[in-house]
Order: sequence, then structure tokens, then C-alpha cells
Amino acid sequence: MTRLVHAALNNRLLVLVVFGLACTAGVVRLVQLPIDAFPDTTPIQVQINTVAPALSPEEIEQQITLPVELSIGGLPGLQSMRSVSKFGLSQVVVVFDDDVEIIDARQYVAERLASVELPSGVGRPTLGPIATGLGEVFHYTIRSTDPDRSIEELRTLHDWVIRPELRKVSGVAEVNSWGGLERQFQVVVDPESLIAFDLTLDDVMEALRRNNTNVGGGQIVGAGEASVVRGVGRVSTISAIENIVVRTSDGTPVLIEDVATVEIGAEIRRGAVTAGGEGEVVLGLAFMLMGENSQVVTENLRARLESLRPSLPPDVVVEVVYDRTTLVDQVIRTVQENLLVAAGLVVLVLLLLLGNLRAGLLVAV
Repeated sequence: MTRLVHAALNNRLLVLVVFGLACTAGVVRLVQLPIDAFPDTTPIQVQINTVAPALSPEEIEQQITLPVELSIGGLPGLQSMRSVSKFGLSQVVVVFDDDVEIIDARQYVAERLASVELPSGVGRPTLGPIATGLGEVFHYTIRSTDPDRSIEELRTLHDWVIRPELRKVSGVAEVNSWGGLERQFQVVVDPESLIAFDLTLDDVMEALRRNNTNVGGGQIVGAGEASVVRGVGRVSTISAIENIVVRTSDGTPVLIEDVATVEIGAEIRRGAVTAGGEGEVVLGLAFMLMGENSQVVTENLRARLESLRPSLPPDVVVEVVYDRTTLVDQVIRTVQENLLVAAGLVVLVLLLLLGNLRAGLLVAV
């Protein structure tokens, strides 16, 4: 120890240089260090979602959840599985060991899901976002001061204007919509009209599928120019759907409007959101990717949302109701206060033990 002290005193410049380099490295690392309010202990997990609107919970369990669970069994590093089967939705959560990378885990699951056989008419299973239980970093509500603007219009505005822009923010895994009505064109079939025209429900569904698409027809070349030939059949209005031909009977076309009523409706609701006692609103939830810096992601989300305000209708109000940076700032402030108090107590104890102000400050520093 004596030799070390003498060496430091004899090479003061070298000691100052080493001290400066160490401080610089510490500051650089401190700036790059991810900051969050609390540690994320969520295990490595992959969420598998399958939507089947026409099936009951029992059918979901037998026809979707069980085949998915059987296909996942035996994966490398698999720790456990849990599932939820409810009306129209199957959700299977696969938990892996901590030494398995999340990208590898998702690749294992995706390869197994490719071979799962599900009932006809059921969509393929999809993987949930690369997020954790603590990934909700930004919440905001959307409401209108215009009583004539419906909650369906607010939901459409969020899904097609606000949500796509927030998804572009670096570090964002997903932006979900809660509340409101998801717009749909609904064809309400009249059974008596079907019987009268000797049609079935499958005939109507096939006609809607067949007449709701655009197709390419090649190109016509002439006089040094090429004209693209396209068949435009995709519908976007109620009248276009009503004029779709289901079948021709004795030279007379049977249209959709002859056997059904076309109207604008909404998907089956599974919840609603209210805020401030002012009625129903639309809630947006932004999730960050696993391992991202929550403070940076949240600040970028807030900045992007502020840049969107001028493009929204004047009566639409977007209000942030939860921001992770507020919690992070409060936690950092608490840590700073605790460190200052702890440092003061250490200096006080050293002064009392050593009985010398200079020696106490020297040892404390």
C-alpha cells in the first residue's frame, strides 16, 4: 500500500490522466445506459393469437387451442405453456428459458405453427409483438367536442391516421386501439328472399368474394406505347355492394340488394372506454420493444403525437393520460435525493469517528 501511494505521488500526471479517462468512460456509459422506473423481470415468452369469430369457447379449445399446444411441445428451451380460450379468440403463451433469445424463440414457434391444421374459415395463428408485461409506456385518449361526431369516426381516425404514424417511431412494438366501433360493411341476408330466388348463403358469400377484387389483364402495345389493362372490381360503397350480381335467372340478374340489406355496422364489441365522466372515448396504447429505452421511446412518441395535432380535425382532442417518462423522472429524483442523504450521513459518521474535519472529508471523497 505504501509503495502504491508513493508511486501515485511520484506520477501525479499519469494518475490524473487515468482518472480523467475513467471519468470520461463512465459518463459515456451513463448516457448510453437504458433508464426505466423498475426492472423488467418478464421471462422470454411468445404469444400466439388465433381469431375465429364463429366459434364458441369450447370449440375454440378443442379445434384451435389444443392443436396449437400439441404442435409447440418439445421445442428447445421450452419451460411452460398457458392458454386462454374465449368466444372468437384463442391465445397461447409459450414461456422459454432465460438463455433463449427472443428472436430464436419466435422462429421456433413460427416453424411449428406452419404445420398446424385448423378448421376451414379460421385465420392462421399470428405471433404477438416483441413486448413484455411492462411494455405499455404511452396511453392517450381521443374524443371530440362535436356531439355529431360518432365514436365510430373517432375509432376510424385513430386506426387510419394516428396509429400508423406512431407505429413508425423507433422502438415501438405495437399500438393498440381500445373502445369505439370498428367500421364494417355488413350484408344482412333475408332468408325469405333467398328461398324465393332459390339461393343459398354460400351463393351470396361467393358472389361477394368474387366481385370484390382487382385483377390484371396484361397490356396493349401500340404506336410505341403500352397501356395497362386492369379489371377494377373492388367495392368501397354501399351502392357498389348492392349492385353485385349473385346469379342470373332467366336472363334477369339477381343482385345483392334483392336478397339482402347492405348497411354500415361495426365488429362485435368486447369492451368500451370512458374518461372524465364525459362519455365514451377511444384509447390508444403504445408498447415498446423488449430491451428498448423506455424514456427515449416515450419522448419520441409524445413528439410524434404533437406533430400530428395540426392534421387532425379541429374538434378532435388527443390527450395523453399516461407517460412512462413522468414515472421515470420521479424515480430518478428519488434516487438522487437518497444518494445525497446517504452521502451526507457517511460524511457525518466519518467526522464523528475520526474527530477531524480534514481527515473525514478526505476519506469520504
